[in-house]
Amino acid sequence: MRGGSVLKVLGVAVGLCAGLLGGAARAAEAALPLPAIEAGATPLGAAKPIAAWVTFCQAYAAECAVDRAEPARISLTPALWSTIVAVNKRVNKSVQAMTDQDHLGTPDRWDLAEDGIGDCEDFQLLKRHLLAAAGLPKRAMRMTVVIDEKGEGHAVLTLITDRGDLVLDNKTSQILPWHRTGYVFVKRESQDATAWVSLGGLTSPAMTANR
Repeated sequence: MRGGSVLKVLGVAVGLCAGLLGGAARAAEAALPLPAIEAGATPLGAAKPIAAWVTFCQAYAAECAVDRAEPARISLTPALWSTIVAVNKRVNKSVQAMTDQDHLGTPDRWDLAEDGIGDCEDFQLLKRHLLAAAGLPKRAMRMTVVIDEKGEGHAVLTLITDRGDLVLDNKTSQILPWHRTGYVFVKRESQDATAWVSLGGLTSPAMTANR
């Protein structure tokens, strides 16, 4: 980890906890309606891992480990949903978006945005780290590669829940079902091993409508 990494992650986490424990704010977030029940995406088989993810897993083995004793789906409750919404918003506001090339002089590097700067995958990895620390099953939170509205590669975090697959994104703090994002879904981390699975280029109706 780069210098100050622990302080940066703890700083975000402490700020998050303080926000969640605020009486009025906590009550308002707890009143958020749960998402509608939707169908999730279906993996189609093995896929080649992202090279930068392999390097990330060598440095952060615990972040990539799959515990098959954990639930494969998140059973959403109002309290869990409030936590997810809060973490998504807090990280999106706390991390400065910058490409790896501009930030680190390398085309692609995955980390936890320890210095407060990162690109798309760093946002999502930090969100997963904080949500796992809050008690959500990491096995049900999968890093996912998509093609975005510009036709470019992009990383999001898929939460596999009993209400369908929900997408956390640094481009928006709105959490959407996968098929309403407008993205083409290429592949995501496996729930059964430290590996990746193909999503076969699943195209959401929103993407089809925009073409």
